[in-house]
Amino acid sequence: MRALKVLVVIMGVLLVGGTVVLVAAIIDRARHRLTEPSALAWTGRGFDRTVIDLPPGAHVIATGAAGDRLVVRVGLADGGEMLVLIDPRNGERVGTVELRSGGAGVAKQ
Repeated sequence: MRALKVLVVIMGVLLVGGTVVLVAAIIDRARHRLTEPSALAWTGRGFDRTVIDLPPGAHVIATGAAGDRLVVRVGLADGGEMLVLIDPRNGERVGTVELRSGGAGVAKQ
């Protein structure tokens, strides 16, 4: 009978201790989540004006956001298309992706 009482006390202490640790972990994670800056948060003043040159005869088909980049879909004079990736924080062209049809169809990684 004495062993049963000791076992019940030990399990009660473990239950209370585990609950305290769980509550402390939740509070700690919530505190870090509130203080960490968001990856998408706008920082800084930005930029006033920038110019991105397109090939002759090209026109903008569509724009959109992808992650932390602005994507501009451009129609080319020869009927092809390309994507222009722009960093919205400073207005600089990050890169371009040429879209081709009828090619090898396999992207290199």
